[in-house]
Parts: sequence; structure tokens; C-alpha cells
Amino acid sequence: MLRAQHDVIARGQALACGMTNSMIKYRIRAGGPWRKLLPGVYVTVTGGVSVKQREMAALLYAGPRSVLTGLAAARRHGISALTSNIVDVLVPSTAGPRSTGFVRVLRTWRMPAGVCVEGEVRWVVAARAVGDAARGLRSGGEVRALVAQAVQQQRCSIALLAAELEEGPVRGSGLLRAALAEVEAGIRSVPEGDLRNLLRRGRVTEPVFNARLYDGDTLIGVADAWWAEAGVAAEVDSREYHFSAADWQRTMRRHDRLVAHGVLLLHFTPRQIRTEPEEVVNQIRAALAKGQARARLPIVTRVAA
Repeated sequence: MLRAQHDVIARGQALACGMTNSMIKYRIRAGGPWRKLLPGVYVTVTGGVSVKQREMAALLYAGPRSVLTGLAAARRHGISALTSNIVDVLVPSTAGPRSTGFVRVLRTWRMPAGVCVEGEVRWVVAARAVGDAARGLRSGGEVRALVAQAVQQQRCSIALLAAELEEGPVRGSGLLRAALAEVEAGIRSVPEGDLRNLLRRGRVTEPVFNARLYDGDTLIGVADAWWAEAGVAAEVDSREYHFSAADWQRTMRRHDRLVAHGVLLLHFTPRQIRTEPEEVVNQIRAALAKGQARARLPIVTRVAA
């Protein structure tokens, strides 16, 4: 049982294995081999407590019908845009203990029909994880990062997130709705969302975000922001929002292809967008004016999926 549960055990399980209350009390004494993680839940090894042990403890505390959700479940799907020391667990609306320690118990009438399972750990599908996490966040930037990463890494589709938004509670869903609208418009990262907001404040014609640009049937590249009528593209350059050095090099080669096809290519860092908004807007306006004064480029634009 301990091997299956990452060396975490509930009091009821220990008693069912033949231990007595006195034996448990002796093991959780000061300096003893066991430690109390949550009421009635213990870790049976010394040293630091791992993420898996905290998740297992949360499920044991919340009961056999509980399931991980929120950022804990998102992490298990590989969505690591945000981290938290709090472990969210779903329980039926009429059951489950109260939140305590690092466990936040979320009662719901929408217990999932199917869950992901690894050993003794259970967690919700990606769209539900993102939805529940987003409803508990208070920062639009954090929700945007979470949604953008989930879609960009294809952990769940826009359609599934939209369904989760509509099926879930209205309370706390405002930021999720706004972030999903950005993703539907082509936004795939936090800096791209910041650029979109800046353009709206500056009353600059909104571009197509993450547009796929073709020379005939040949893909030239995908532009972060694209003004087809002027042949202007704006790129938000940041290694933080690329997966690896190899991805970064591919981005540079794409830039070269765009310039070779006559695209007026602008580069901005996330920091520039935040701290030099007027300069960014002025550069874009100047490029648009220059691009509109020439013949339109023979580039086919398709919206990125």
C-alpha cells in the first residue's frame, strides 16, 4: 500500500492493516519516523515532502470519490504555466471534508464522468483542470498564460475550453472568458496578449494573430501579428515563450524567409511592450504607413488553427 501511495497512508488504512492507535501515535511522535501531513494522513518517510506525496495526501484526506483538479491536475497534463502550493480536489457537493492546510476542497454537482488515473492518483481531463484553475485565479495575465499554454501545446482544444466555460459556474469565469476570446482571436502567449491590448489602446488597426503566410501553396512562416494590406508583421521575441533553443533557431530562419518575401518585419520584446508602449505603437504606425504606400504583397493569409 505504501509503495502504491508514494509512502503516504491514511489512519483508517493503517488501522485496517492491523496497526493500533497507540502504534500510530508512537510513529508520529516528535522525531518519529512518520509525520502528519493532514488530519488523519501521514507520510511514512523522512526528508522533504514531494509533489506526488502532497497530491496523494490530498486525495486520501478528501475521500475515495475525490479527484485532483486545478493547477495540480494541469501540471499532470504538462501545463506548467503556473504553480501553486495549494492542491485542489473535487468532491461531490454533498460529501467531503473542509479545506485545510494545503488542500482546497471544491464541492461540485459536476463530478467528472471519466478521469485520468496513474496508480492511486486521479485527476480531471485538461479542459476541466484549466477551467477550475482559471476560476480560482485573480490575475488576467495568469489566466491568459494558462489558457494559451494549454492550447499551444495541444493539451486541449479551444472547443473543449469553450464547452467547459459554458457548462461550469458563471462565478469567477470572467477572466477565463476573456482569455478564451483572445485565444480564439489567435493569441498564443502572454506577450501576444499584451501586444493586442496595447494596439487597442493605441487605436491601431488590429492584425491577424498567428497568421499563416503562404507564397502560393508554400508556407513562408507564421507571424505573431500580421497586417496583410501593408505587408507588415510584428514578432514578440522571447525565449521564455519558445520550447527550446532549436525552436528559437527555427524562429530566426522563419524571420529570414519573411524578409526575403518583402515583409516589413518588426521585433519587440515583452519588456518593450510593457515599458515602452508609445515607441512600440509609433514603430508599428510608421511601418504600416510605409507598407500601405507600396503595392500589396502577393502573400496568401490563412488563420492559424
